[in-house]
Amino acid sequence: MLVEHVAVGILINKEKQVLISQRPAHKHMGNKWEFPGGKVEDGENSQEALCREMREELGIIVEATELLTDVIYDYGSKKVILDVYNILKWSGEAQGMENQAIRWVEKNRLAEYDFPEANEEIIGQI
Repeated sequence: MLVEHVAVGILINKEKQVLISQRPAHKHMGNKWEFPGGKVEDGENSQEALCREMREELGIIVEATELLTDVIYDYGSKKVILDVYNILKWSGEAQGMENQAIRWVEKNRLAEYDFPEANEEIIGQI
């Protein structure tokens, strides 16, 4: 079975809104909303992957984090291991660097968005 190790970042702005991004239509779980992040590449740890992915996807520089939780979810065709970090401090303004839609959402409105099943556990911990 395919196993993907993913670093995920939770960004919360001064208005207490959480940043979410929309998956490209052509990818697995296309058009669903998710917390930004990406695969941990060979030779890097999840913290390094998180910093790289935030720079590539959102154009921000991560300055301080804390581990929020780890989630393991089995989709049947593949299993994902999510290392989820609260991003406590960053520089730059988040934007969809890969032409993905991004949105700042009130925490209590996250349930209105269609997330992959693995993200449901994260929502409960934010």
